[in-house]
Amino acid sequence: MTFHSALNVGLALAMTLSACGRKSAQPHGSQPEGGTWKLKVPARGIYTGAYIDWGEREDDVTLEKIEDFEALAGKHQAIVASSSYWGEQRFPEANVRLIARHGSVPLLYWSPWDRPYTEGRGPDNYSLTSIIAGEHDAYLDLWADKAREFGGPMLVCFANEMNGSWFPWSGVHYGDATPIAGSDPARFQGPETFKNAYRHVVDRVRARGASNIAWVFHVMNFSDPQEKWNLAVHYYPGPEYCDWLGMSVYGSQFPSDEEWAPFLPVFDWPYTELTQLDPQKPIILCEWGVAELPDKGSKADWFRDAFRAMKEPKYSRLKAIVYWHERWQNSSPEDAGKYSNLRINSSPESLEAYRKGVAAPFYLGQPIFTHEP
Repeated sequence: MTFHSALNVGLALAMTLSACGRKSAQPHGSQPEGGTWKLKVPARGIYTGAYIDWGEREDDVTLEKIEDFEALAGKHQAIVASSSYWGEQRFPEANVRLIARHGSVPLLYWSPWDRPYTEGRGPDNYSLTSIIAGEHDAYLDLWADKAREFGGPMLVCFANEMNGSWFPWSGVHYGDATPIAGSDPARFQGPETFKNAYRHVVDRVRARGASNIAWVFHVMNFSDPQEKWNLAVHYYPGPEYCDWLGMSVYGSQFPSDEEWAPFLPVFDWPYTELTQLDPQKPIILCEWGVAELPDKGSKADWFRDAFRAMKEPKYSRLKAIVYWHERWQNSSPEDAGKYSNLRINSSPESLEAYRKGVAAPFYLGQPIFTHEP
């Protein structure tokens, strides 16, 4: 998962530069009175972006790493992703300004997570129930004020992959398969707790005037546990609280995975599931990737299949993809001492396939902006 002053950049220029043209200026800093600049949903094509192995807290963003990744990919990134953990109790101002100065739009995974940032634990000091109770409103206000002062277009995923089981905000920690009494249609405690926390956060941030944020509802492609109560539809906070619908889509990640997971099966149904939540919201792959596991399958073919499939008219609501460019050493007993290498350059063949796929003009390397009153 440093620029200190707000800048008034040529907003008209940012509106007119095309997605395939030269690097556009990022509109941020003071906004025109009565309006906000936001990332425009492209009529045709898909924004390309990346998370670029920012370290343990997923927030050590540097221009050098962005430029190195773009040199590998052969394309400027319209979106650059990083994390903002609640345990740090700050807004990642330097990161978003650096990304904006580079001509990209920041995407933040905003995680209600306390130190140590270890998966597999239950709720911590930033539990969903404590958020609902208003115990962290001072932090929300600080974060929102800094986001408003930044002023540029941002994408924010609050408490991502809540339909999984690995994060402390996972719905599995707050309920089970028993419906809430008297609810029609059926509602479940875990998803309802998440929805209430999500709505509280969005309401609080909006009340501080941070209208430059586009909110992303970000689920895992397949729920864990894969049970009816844990499906994405039960977590959806409603169209008024979300601007984009997002998901994580991964192929095989670990050496111990029994079978190779081709792209289309892990993408097609989850995409359909998101389209059923709302008839119009654009869809973003907030995370996507696959490991280099040559004894199981071809990563290069996985890339080729992915870039080909995502261009199909069937998936026309897919408007942005953010690749998870990371390599890590596993610690689980079955994979101890082995690496999971999701980087696009994990092999020469994989890098060539990624570069060729993303080179198509359909995949947009430059953000387009729109001004909203």
